[in-house]
Amino acid sequence: MPYNRDTASAQADKLSGIVEESDLYEGFAPHVETSEIKVLDFYNLPKSTGKEPALRSFTEIKQLLDQGKKREVKSILRENSWPINSPIRSQLWPALCAQHNTKPQMVEGFYWEMVHQVFGTTELSEKPIMLPAFVDATHCLPYHLTRTGRAVADRIVNVLGYDCPDITYSPVLYPIVSILLHFMSEEEAYHCLAALVGSKDKVFINQTKLLHEVTWKTVMQIAKKHTKNAVSYFQRICPGVKLERVFMDWCWWILAGLPFQHLVRIMDCFFHEGIKVLYRIALVIINLFHKECQSNNEWSPDNIKNDIGNALIKFCKKIPVSPAKLLHAAFSIRGLSSTYISRIFLKTEMLLKSRSVLNTGNKTLVKSRSSDNLPTSQSQVNIQMMSHTLTIREKPHHTETCRNLGEKSPGHRAIAMGVYPIHQLKSLVCANEDLFTLWSWLPVRITMYQPVLLYTTEEHGCSLTTFYVRVEQHEPTLMMIKTCNNEVFGAYCSSRWFERNVKDDKGQRQAYFGTGETFLFSLYPERAKYPWVGIENDKDLGHASELFMAADSKMITIGGGEGQAIWMDENIRFGKTDSCKTFNNPPLCPSGDFEIRVLEVYGFVGA
Repeated sequence: MPYNRDTASAQADKLSGIVEESDLYEGFAPHVETSEIKVLDFYNLPKSTGKEPALRSFTEIKQLLDQGKKREVKSILRENSWPINSPIRSQLWPALCAQHNTKPQMVEGFYWEMVHQVFGTTELSEKPIMLPAFVDATHCLPYHLTRTGRAVADRIVNVLGYDCPDITYSPVLYPIVSILLHFMSEEEAYHCLAALVGSKDKVFINQTKLLHEVTWKTVMQIAKKHTKNAVSYFQRICPGVKLERVFMDWCWWILAGLPFQHLVRIMDCFFHEGIKVLYRIALVIINLFHKECQSNNEWSPDNIKNDIGNALIKFCKKIPVSPAKLLHAAFSIRGLSSTYISRIFLKTEMLLKSRSVLNTGNKTLVKSRSSDNLPTSQSQVNIQMMSHTLTIREKPHHTETCRNLGEKSPGHRAIAMGVYPIHQLKSLVCANEDLFTLWSWLPVRITMYQPVLLYTTEEHGCSLTTFYVRVEQHEPTLMMIKTCNNEVFGAYCSSRWFERNVKDDKGQRQAYFGTGETFLFSLYPERAKYPWVGIENDKDLGHASELFMAADSKMITIGGGEGQAIWMDENIRFGKTDSCKTFNNPPLCPSGDFEIRVLEVYGFVGA
């Protein structure tokens, strides 16, 4: 019998908190082995008083989503413990995932066209399908999917790998596909997964080995602070076991350990809030396990000291709290803001930056970085051919006007016309060292992509409107300014400039946006990088330390707090630079005020 979305929709809105035994499996898709799914009892589950508020319907939640009231939706998802078999998820989960989609809406039938391209047919093969290399074969968790359901999951993962060749390592992707398929059709599950993978505002699924490592190390750093007693206890009873070995498997405590009933409720929140939900759940698991170790002989030091990682997963399978209590404990942890988590994540990524991540990448991807962490010769040529900010600088006593300085030199014209061979570029351009220095400051993952010139005042004119048209949808971007005094400085901007139009929960445009990955730099007369102050400081430094990017129709600003690091007017002609709290930088040019000779903005193809 085909999966009837309309029937599920009607059931979703009628559902109350009381579940009859005969209706136990009504909320699941047809490719689920429902006989294996059990409703668990918990000794600490509060008795029903009959006065609990009615569970919210999908219609109510959808209305809030359409109104952009994400905070209200977050509260509802955290507080409403829909039964595991609730039909609401057949609509709720696709709607939650769709809000993170950054690509144009796929036309109807797009998925099946992709299936036909990959497999040559839309018929489901009875033979096993070889999975993409980014899948962890030891963690292809099917949960309660039937044999057909598992084949469907295999097919979805293959199609996603075909559509997203940049995914090089993503062990949690398959389990999430499996979970989605319990409540929706194959096509809907694919669209949900594609939205999560492509999300720009929140992290849901890591897609490279580097980010996978950064994530578990971030969990470890957070646990050392928020579950200090538990971590100290584990280190004390297992002196021969490295803490890293335990935390490498943190996601499997949740995805492979917790009962399915708990996992489904966690996913209700995860699909809206992102990976930070899993961070919180992991901390609660550590604390609960620590308490059980002190009161339950099953988890005594003698029983767990030889394999504490495996013991944690076994504990999760028998976790002594209900899904509601687990979530309540997770969201009650204080001092675990998204800003704090981002700070730890970025700090960890920077510590791992020196490690090569290219050997795990897709060999067919055209990279812009050589094996010694420098831009390839082709990237050097591309940038030098395009750039007016990384070109030879005129001598200080040069007396030409600012306008004339902005014109292409004979050398540039000769390069563009092909008069000079590539091997003579170094004699015309003195900026190789600047380029190499700048490259070393970029996040590792970004150096894998080819740079492309999006906007330059030399070719596109001096207009903020044109700037936005050409730049605003790209993320990240590299902004470089050359002044009429030949100073060269700029900023790596982590977020899209389009975010200047994004409204908050109250319908107000946010004044500042961006993340702590943004940084300032100066290349001439001095070379210096000015990263976000939060990377080197775990303390809450206040609002002034998080003013990364701001823009409107009249100006662009980068950095704030007792000054603006870079400010430019709407004509992209004049600007000023001050010290600011966000980056703790000095003025990027001695005079503070500057006249813009050239502004260039670069994007990165495929980033």
